[in-house]
Amino acid sequence: QVQLVESGGGLVQPGGSLRLSCVASGFAFNMYVMTWHRQAPGKERELVATITGGGTTTNYADSVKGRFTISRDNAKNTVYLQMNSLKFEDTAVYYCNARRFASDYWGQGTQVTVSS
Repeated sequence: QVQLVESGGGLVQPGGSLRLSCVASGFAFNMYVMTWHRQAPGKERELVATITGGGTTTNYADSVKGRFTISRDNAKNTVYLQMNSLKFEDTAVYYCNARRFASDYWGQGTQVTVSS
């Protein structure tokens, strides 16, 4: 059974940091491109960061470039999103996603709230 379980969300002040984790099971994790997406209230889901199966290539949305870092540990079947210098506009539910050809899996999401 495929599972993606996110954790690490919470309430943080502007300028603060959080690290999200997503633990995968039920598929060949190292073969999949992993991505983090987010969805703010009233807005469409947007792609935040991408990392290839081997972890050698990453890409980021312009809005988070220089502040967020995606990484993965294939031995632990886990992908991470380190979020620094958080802003009010980073408030959203964050989802991890695994994809390879026609396979496309989503986690349940974790809430990140940036508030003073």
